[in-house]
Amino acid sequence: MPKTSPPPPMTPYLTVLLLFTTISATAAATEYKNHTVGGKSGWFFNSTTNTPATNYSSWASTQIFNLGDYLIFNTNSNQSVILTYNNTVYLNCTADDSDNGTFIYSSGTFNQTLTIPVPLTIVGLNYFFSDTSDGVQCQHGLAFEIQVQRGIGLPPSLNQPPPPPYKEPPGPDSAESPTVTIVEEPKNGALVKRADVRVVVYGLCVVMVLLQFL
Repeated sequence: MPKTSPPPPMTPYLTVLLLFTTISATAAATEYKNHTVGGKSGWFFNSTTNTPATNYSSWASTQIFNLGDYLIFNTNSNQSVILTYNNTVYLNCTADDSDNGTFIYSSGTFNQTLTIPVPLTIVGLNYFFSDTSDGVQCQHGLAFEIQVQRGIGLPPSLNQPPPPPYKEPPGPDSAESPTVTIVEEPKNGALVKRADVRVVVYGLCVVMVLLQFL
């Protein structure tokens, strides 16, 4: 059989390159990252031409998203920022306030500059869009979907249960709950002393009645 020659030794340059790639991959998996949506183009829509500032699906395809990362929307109040986990809501380009899986992040007066940070807290498909102008912006490309990976998991700041809903304190005219007084059950000794007092009082009353007839 003909002898096969061994593979050529790995060059120092290739060794360093592979080592650098491994270190970079490790670093990416052990830290959280902020993703500026659309890069320098931001999150904008030209209502005159009905075109988004960039192709947001193409931008998203260049990113790796993990739990605990943030999407940073540099925008203004002419666009909205909607996060949903509901594919039907995303396809309809309309935010559904009754859907617990849909969140509206933007607000403000017309043309007000906004920077909106949105944390990634759910593994799987996350959908983002703008429903301004009755969904026209979303329908013309101001929308994208991402696949969120687990990474190193959520940081403690995002892994807390939500606070209880705020309740308005009762006003001065509102009916207040009656005060409840908790009375401890007296011990046997206290009951005996109370019984002794009753006997003494009763005896004195009897003596006073008898003295009236003497």
